Amino acid sequence: MLFFVQASNAEVFEAGVAIEHVPKALYGSWRVSAKLDKTNAHSIFKPQSLDFWSLSRVGDVIELDNPMTGATAEVLVQTVEGNIIVFSKKSPYDGNKILTDTVTIRLNGNEFSGINSLVLETFSLIDKRLIKTQTATYHIKGEKIAGESVIETSSIEEIQP
Repeated sequence: MLFFVQASNAEVFEAGVAIEHVPKALYGSWRVSAKLDKTNAHSIFKPQSLDFWSLSRVGDVIELDNPMTGATAEVLVQTVEGNIIVFSKKSPYDGNKILTDTVTIRLNGNEFSGINSLVLETFSLIDKRLIKTQTATYHIKGEKIAGESVIETSSIEEIQP
């Protein structure tokens, strides 16, 4: 996710949408490009990036994996309204920091567009109080590269001359 971190122990939020309301078209592998819109920490957040997301469901859990970085996180779908989906994750980062990603996308077949809002909170190592908050908002675009809703070329009948 643009500022992706290793998040195998990510905290899953408590509330959210029932997993059966998540459109099946969301699942699969996506090539995601991002362009920084605004931030208060230019030295932390990249101006642009290209990532790969693999979204899958395991039981009642949605998992987002980034095969390029090895990062994996459980995510919570907060809302589904038609083709607009909001999901988020919260994960520890670098010992005394918490990274919260909130992604809002408009799903359109094998593509999506939207925003990724990031909040990186730094806590004191001494008394655990919040000492710094850094934020960024990215415009994102995704293109499905594998999954159920992708039309495979092998399934298209060849036209004979």
